[in-house]
Amino acid sequence: MTEAISLSGAAASRGGAPVWSGVDLGIARGEFVAVLGPNGAGKSTFLDVALGLLPLSAGGVSVLGATPRAARARIGYLPQRRSFDASTRVRGVDVVRLGLDGARWGLPLPAALSGSARAARAKVAEVVELVGASAYAERPIGSLSGGEQQRLLIGQALVRDPEMLLLDEPLDSLDLPNQAAVAALVQRICRTQGVTVVLVAHDVNPILGYLDRVVYFAGGHGVEGPPREVIRADVLSELYGSPIEVVETRSGRLIVVGTPDAGGHSGDCGGHDHAADERQAERPVAEREPAG
Repeated sequence: MTEAISLSGAAASRGGAPVWSGVDLGIARGEFVAVLGPNGAGKSTFLDVALGLLPLSAGGVSVLGATPRAARARIGYLPQRRSFDASTRVRGVDVVRLGLDGARWGLPLPAALSGSARAARAKVAEVVELVGASAYAERPIGSLSGGEQQRLLIGQALVRDPEMLLLDEPLDSLDLPNQAAVAALVQRICRTQGVTVVLVAHDVNPILGYLDRVVYFAGGHGVEGPPREVIRADVLSELYGSPIEVVETRSGRLIVVGTPDAGGHSGDCGGHDHAADERQAERPVAEREPAG
């Protein structure tokens, strides 16, 4: 079966500065994959390459068996978290509907006057139910919790029946129960709908049990594989080019200790602020400072 995303000898640059190089990886269709790494290591660059927004500087890339640009219409994309003011009166169901006709001019016809409008309303209702948002989809989006809003935004990305979802930090600003709930939702979509999901995350621990694989960028390179085969001392030490320790707590949390400061970026993936003391070792893997 054609891989959802395949990179071969891939290198990417921004503004003439290399971000990562020599990356070989494959993400199979129907997998739930988390993309991890420190600030500036190239997580968002990876999504831009997959979306055809940034060409590789070397190597090859295939997305859903085609070029990234050709495959873009078959991808649902959720950008970094949007915030809704509490006064926003747009209903949750209308936010989902924007995934169908948000790029069109004018207002959609009433369902009673248009067969296509009736089909669109039925599709939106189907997706709202799929993401478990039926109980509150008629309420203003600004009145909903962060977890409820995120379910509706995932619904917006799903409403065109994509073959792959690219989710850029969808768990940011959610509390731990909501992070786990969204991860469980995404895993269910993978299993029942056969949709490949690629999710950029700060902290792998709340979603560790739901993942099939991880992609980890650091030190100008990237590796991929099952989480506990990638988040290991030997693998990360080679990737960072310096000694790294991975500690598993009694609760099963993975903590990465001793990562160097990559390109002057503070915080980020690995449960550290680039200092190897006990206080820093308590921070979880793939944690990073909020984007400024």
